[in-house]
Amino acid sequence: METIGLQTKDYYFDLPQEQIAQDPLDDRSSSKLLILNKHTGKRKHQTFRDIKEYLKPGDCLVLNNTKVIPARLIGCKEGTGAKVELLLLKRKENDVWETLVKPGKKARPGAKIVFGDGLLSCEVLEIGEEGNRLVQFHYDGIFEEILDQLGQMPLPPYITHQLQDKNRYQTVYAKYEGSAAAPTAGLHFTKELLAEIEAMGVKIAYVTLHVGLGTFRPVKVDNVLEHHMHSEFYQVDKDAADKINATKEAGGRIICVGTTSCRTIESAADENGKMKPCSGDTDIFIYPGYKFKVLDCLITNFHLPESTLLMLVSALAGRERVLEAYKEAVEMKYRFFSFGDAMFITDDEL
Repeated sequence: METIGLQTKDYYFDLPQEQIAQDPLDDRSSSKLLILNKHTGKRKHQTFRDIKEYLKPGDCLVLNNTKVIPARLIGCKEGTGAKVELLLLKRKENDVWETLVKPGKKARPGAKIVFGDGLLSCEVLEIGEEGNRLVQFHYDGIFEEILDQLGQMPLPPYITHQLQDKNRYQTVYAKYEGSAAAPTAGLHFTKELLAEIEAMGVKIAYVTLHVGLGTFRPVKVDNVLEHHMHSEFYQVDKDAADKINATKEAGGRIICVGTTSCRTIESAADENGKMKPCSGDTDIFIYPGYKFKVLDCLITNFHLPESTLLMLVSALAGRERVLEAYKEAVEMKYRFFSFGDAMFITDDEL
């Protein structure tokens, strides 16, 4: 007998193209918010800033403070002048980066690519797994400043509009540079809303996970268990570990903002759910059957059909309850994906 929920097709739902949000709302906190009880499947519909009604003194909100770098560079191949697009994926040592190059055939080892009239150039060192290129950059000055000048925000493939304001693809608490994509559940928070939440007696713990483009990689296998999960760098400092542990000990809830915060704390915790300061790479893949060690509730956006993120959400609230909620969200014209609306999976009685 087939196990329910371990086939990729079990996570399919119909989404009209026009419900994929192409632009951020003017006011971050005015998006819709679907509240879902993870045990009963009961639902309510509110506005994101109403999230305060569902937070209690003694809860701890976990936010991912990674910062998206303008990781998309357009340059030309030295010698031929052919146009080349390069996407920064992961920083290595000595100005070496793992990158995605299009078209790949123009980026054989030894090829040189020039950006911004020579302000920045790179040489392809080798071809890595999945066709990614390791390149070494050459420049004068500070790499981040040059990147800020020449790079564009690497918006997800399903967003076709040009972003008017670079900062709208950053959370208001973004701090440590290194992501190729935003932790989008956090885009709904304003500084004012966070201050109000903290004033209520809710602790805020910041962790870091640099989001890679693998987050958009479709699951191409029929059996979920055969999917190869991408790896991402994460870091939990002493302050965050202490806040999370103290909240747990006092009977408060750990509420993650986004699947990246969730994957970070579940990677960093020991088998008893205790956190300690640590850093490393995680390729944790959370799907139904997973027992959460730390997380109680989750604030998250609406995810792609058949994606690992939809599987993670289903692990928390149950696949059928999640798909029911998604169906209702589609009917109620919710906006989906990165710039879309939000969902709060909670244990509150609704």
